[in-house]
Amino acid sequence: MKQPSLQSEFPAPVAPKLEADAPQNAGTRGVTRRVVILSLVLAALFGYCSPIIDYKFSNTFLGAAHLPAGAVAVLLALVLVVNPLLGFLASRAKQSWLAFSRNEVLTVYITCLFSALVPGRGGENFFIPNILAPFYFATPENKWLTYFVTNVTWWFTPARAPSGEYNRPLVESWYTGLRAGESIPWGLWLVPLVAWSALILAVYAMLGCLAVMLRAQWAEREALAFPLLRLPLEMTEDMDEDASRGRVTGFFRNSIMWVGFGIAVFIEMLNGLNFYFPEVPLFPLSIPAGPLFSEPPWNQIGGMDLRVYPAIVGISYLLTSEVSFSLWFLYLFTKVQMIIAYVSGFPPNAMPTPLWTRGWAKGFIGYQQIGAYFAYVALLLWLGRRHWAHIFRRAIGKEKATPAEAGEALSYPAAFWGFAGTLTFVILWTAAAGVGLPVSILLWASYLVVAMGLTRIVAEGGLMFVHTGWLTVGPLAFLFGGGPDKLINSANIAPASMISGSLMFEMRGFLMPSFVQGMKLAHDRKIAMRPLMALIAAVIVVSFFISIVMIVRLGYDNGGLQLQKWWASAATPQSAVHTVAITKGLDENLFANWGWVSVGAFMTWGMMAARSRFLWFPLHPIGLLMCVPFAMYTMWVSIMIGWLAKTMISRYGGTDTYRKLVPGFLGLALGDIVMVVFWVIIDAWQGRTNHSLLPF
Repeated sequence: MKQPSLQSEFPAPVAPKLEADAPQNAGTRGVTRRVVILSLVLAALFGYCSPIIDYKFSNTFLGAAHLPAGAVAVLLALVLVVNPLLGFLASRAKQSWLAFSRNEVLTVYITCLFSALVPGRGGENFFIPNILAPFYFATPENKWLTYFVTNVTWWFTPARAPSGEYNRPLVESWYTGLRAGESIPWGLWLVPLVAWSALILAVYAMLGCLAVMLRAQWAEREALAFPLLRLPLEMTEDMDEDASRGRVTGFFRNSIMWVGFGIAVFIEMLNGLNFYFPEVPLFPLSIPAGPLFSEPPWNQIGGMDLRVYPAIVGISYLLTSEVSFSLWFLYLFTKVQMIIAYVSGFPPNAMPTPLWTRGWAKGFIGYQQIGAYFAYVALLLWLGRRHWAHIFRRAIGKEKATPAEAGEALSYPAAFWGFAGTLTFVILWTAAAGVGLPVSILLWASYLVVAMGLTRIVAEGGLMFVHTGWLTVGPLAFLFGGGPDKLINSANIAPASMISGSLMFEMRGFLMPSFVQGMKLAHDRKIAMRPLMALIAAVIVVSFFISIVMIVRLGYDNGGLQLQKWWASAATPQSAVHTVAITKGLDENLFANWGWVSVGAFMTWGMMAARSRFLWFPLHPIGLLMCVPFAMYTMWVSIMIGWLAKTMISRYGGTDTYRKLVPGFLGLALGDIVMVVFWVIIDAWQGRTNHSLLPF
């Protein structure tokens, strides 16, 4: 039987090869001195501002997405303001070097893919409230202190003193704020911050090394579309020619783009004014559909608001029809499964919502998603087996480097051994925290599967917002056993839950998609990859350390209870909830759970097999990977509108019409992002909170 292929239908209309139009000196004009300085300054700025915007004001995030509003805003400022001005000065002074080249601007954008994500919502800074919340929200009734003070080591959290006692003043003052005359106890924070920083920086290095090994396979051999790179590429097209004359690029001289841009700006300007002045009419982008499905069997589908986001509509127009159709169709398919289960005689209490899905899906749906992840990633590894074999032979010295390897951010031996070394470190760190070696291996193996799956969704499906929505330790307990004398037990569940909650739950801002997208863009534009990798590392370090200092300060200065509710108070106790439930023992049915995992895996394999044999087959399995999370709950309507627009325009207007309208849909996305930044500035000026334009 022929192996299913991921390459059977990849028209990739948004992934043109760029080598031909990259200037010959691009490698020397990407990572320049002024780009390094500007990127580091921006990293410090994002590291300082993003925690304030995301956690203090709870407004629309500048990061937390893989087309970050902050990065696009920087790109827009360089293209529309800075470079035309420098170009004008260059033409007067006859010094062409004054204007930024296209590769310099794109290099700054690449670094902002990291500096905008690291310090904000969805970044690994989530560990700070996670290592405090189980202690602060402990009560005599829930007995959380019994589990965490006993089973968490002293260097793991400042809430536990080296003597083994609960450090109550440190925790309570972070949540309620310092009183007059008190100061931040930095000395007690130092060891936990250093320990967690070592772990997180090792995770970043691990993902970077993995991305180096993935780039050629995904970008060249499988020719993935990378839809989220289309906007920065279009915004900077013709930049080298236009900047020398002080003109903006051709993208901003396209009238169709301004139509889409104007639509988004009109809608978001009207809604923003309504936020400040209720007498201004509102342009509704959300319809609460839950009340329409209040009677059985329709009430089995749970919440189902209809939300429209112009930026997501615009990007969805760029996707292949099979991908965009599968994303919204398979999301609705999970809802249909719940209805079928109910009418087939399984009442709600026979379809439990397990702890680890946090209410987004019944148990059998969640297990199908897990099976889909493992099957899909296994297929990705199998399809790239020759590439992986080449990398392994390079790593052990059995093969010589090819000329193409010189263009990678790291040599393959360095990437392979770097990945192996950092993975070993994070496993040993986790084991030393009290998790134990077997569970540590399972945790990080599952994390890597999820990371590859989510990164593939960004690279192929163009989703700005991806995550799983569940703590990894939860599914592991339901599949391998949790409770007394089980693999996951009272001795390891507390630190395992806190690590899972800190790094494997809120993954919307994790960095592997940024690595893959940045390397794809740099390779195609012939930007020098190894200096770029060093700059990215510096940007990550700067933004990360400034952000964790800011987050600790925000709690003590403002009171953690006054910070963003979900981030600081609502989600963080989940590690304690998991710890107590698993310690007491789960009402588990391992045979049934593994059966549903197998169903998800079989569906994934079946879709890939059908796609490789039947050109008409319309479903892509990445829809199964996103069938549960909150991300699709918020985005499925916007994706459906983008799919419908592309389908109808292509069918009745032809390919030429579709291509002519691409700038309009990119303008729709750009206009939405511009209004995000506009209202973030206005909200900061006015001190307004809880004003969000995007589902991030």
